[in-house]
Amino acid sequence: MTVIEVDGLTFTYPKSVDPAVRGMSFSVAEGEIFGFLGPSGAGKSTTQKILIGLLTGSGGSVSVWGRPPATWGSDYYQRIGVSFELPNHYQKLTAMENLRFFASLYRGPHADLMGLLERVGLQDDADTLVGKFSKGMQMRLIFARALLNRPELLFLDEPTSGMDPGNARRIKDTIRELRAEGRTVFLTTHDMATADELCDRVAFVDDGRIAALDTPAELKVSRSRRMVKVTYRADGGLRTKDFPLDGLADDETFRALAREHPVEAMHSQEAALEDVFIDVTGRALT
Repeated sequence: MTVIEVDGLTFTYPKSVDPAVRGMSFSVAEGEIFGFLGPSGAGKSTTQKILIGLLTGSGGSVSVWGRPPATWGSDYYQRIGVSFELPNHYQKLTAMENLRFFASLYRGPHADLMGLLERVGLQDDADTLVGKFSKGMQMRLIFARALLNRPELLFLDEPTSGMDPGNARRIKDTIRELRAEGRTVFLTTHDMATADELCDRVAFVDDGRIAALDTPAELKVSRSRRMVKVTYRADGGLRTKDFPLDGLADDETFRALAREHPVEAMHSQEAALEDVFIDVTGRALT
């Protein structure tokens, strides 16, 4: 089932001459983690705001569950969750008080509040004023808030921003769990490592357009060097040698090396996702 369908999307901000979005087309399937990758100003956040329903007046067509977001009314927000890049909590309330307040905005039953705090590692800070939280803690709280209504579709904007590796891992694991439960995730980021790790497909966004769209593996393989780097021991130390991947099984030099020296490691020369972005767009991800 297709959850999001975008065809020829365009958008220009008032008083601006240049469009922020220039004819984007893509779809997102149910149960997919879809990555929207690109530098600041590429059109990622604008597109997400249109999908959420915060911006109107776009060109082309946008539908979520078969209808334009603007036609859903308040029912739309009962089905989606949003984690913004910048925290927007009530700083003079505790973490639990923030969750209680936002839970009250939903008509149906909400998720267990302490369970959400435990899921993001904030259970010991439930009664701490949010104004005393670090940015990483506030980001974890806003992620928990996005799960209050058990959403079918999640919009996550830089969900691990400001977090240490351990807490970033916790959030990534939760995103995988959500996919396993059949939820759909629209992930906006400029962090190629996070996208590579989580996403089923990624769209490279540059200057308001989609420059490439595929699975991370296909994007990397399409621009990889078809070479294998072999690390082996010889003359009392580690040595490396590159071999063409094609015909490797019949390469006599490779076979002799494998017979005569202890092989410690073999690596294909796969391109990193950021290398692919630079190759596709002609500029670095900054």
